Order: sequence, then C-alpha cells, then structure tokens
Amino acid sequence: MKWGLVLKHLLFHPVLGLVLRVYIGGVFITASMYKINYPGEFAETIASYQLVPYWAVNVMALVMPWAELIAGALMVLGVRTKAATTVIAAMLVMFSLAILITLLRGIPIGCGCFTSVEDPLSWKTFWRDILWLIMSLHVFFFPSALQLEGRMIKSLQEVEA
Repeated sequence: MKWGLVLKHLLFHPVLGLVLRVYIGGVFITASMYKINYPGEFAETIASYQLVPYWAVNVMALVMPWAELIAGALMVLGVRTKAATTVIAAMLVMFSLAILITLLRGIPIGCGCFTSVEDPLSWKTFWRDILWLIMSLHVFFFPSALQLEGRMIKSLQEVEA
C-alpha cells in the first residue's frame, strides 16, 4: 500500500508536470525551427504522405510549423497551458494517424518531424508520438510547477471586485 501512495505522489507531483511541460514544449519548438526555415522541403514531406489534397499542402507547410512554435513556447512559459496542450495533443493525434496510415500502406518515407532527411518511418516513430501524446495529456489534466496561468491576467471576477 505504501508503494501505491509513493507512486501516486510521484505521478501527480507538480515538478513532474513541469518537466513534461518543458520537454514537450521544447520538442515542438525544436521541430518547428527547420520547417519554418525550409517550408518547401516540409511541403514535399507533407505531400509524400499522400494524405493531404495537393491544394492544402503549401498551406499546411506554412501554418503548421508556426502553430508548433507558438504552442511549444506557450507550454514552456506556462502561459495558456491548457490551450497550448490541446493544440499539441491534436497535432500529435494527427501525426500518429498519418504515421499509422503510412506504415500500413507501406510507403517508405522519412517522418519529416525534425528535418527532411531522417530515418524512414517505423513503429518506433508511431509509439514515440503516442508516448508524447500521453505526456501531453498528463500536462493537460494535472498541475505543474511554475505555471504562469492565472498569474499574469486577472479574471473577470477580480476586475469587477
């Protein structure tokens, strides 16, 4: 019984939330950098998945990296954490589904997650994204230390009082 309490305390500890929040935010900031600098290569990577209509490839290549950067920065800073985590979790679900479909179809392409030249997609890539999704869900549902949420902007009740 004592080990159960210790495990529960560790899993719900705010420092673990901080570590996961900064880690996932950092991953998405890092992933966005190359894509922002080389949108043409990223567009080719998106097209190689053969899942997105041709007219939407360039729009995705321009919008997605900025969404990754902004959501990642908000997570690292601890500002609007639930909103940023929702965006990141939605992207991770989308990435996981794209990877799963591509693996099942047997298309030999690189992930395009961090650069355009990577190892081919594998089940390891899929499970890595699932693990990141689980970490993001932990950040969403449990508090983390050093979170600026609610400390910078007053609520409507505080302003009216």
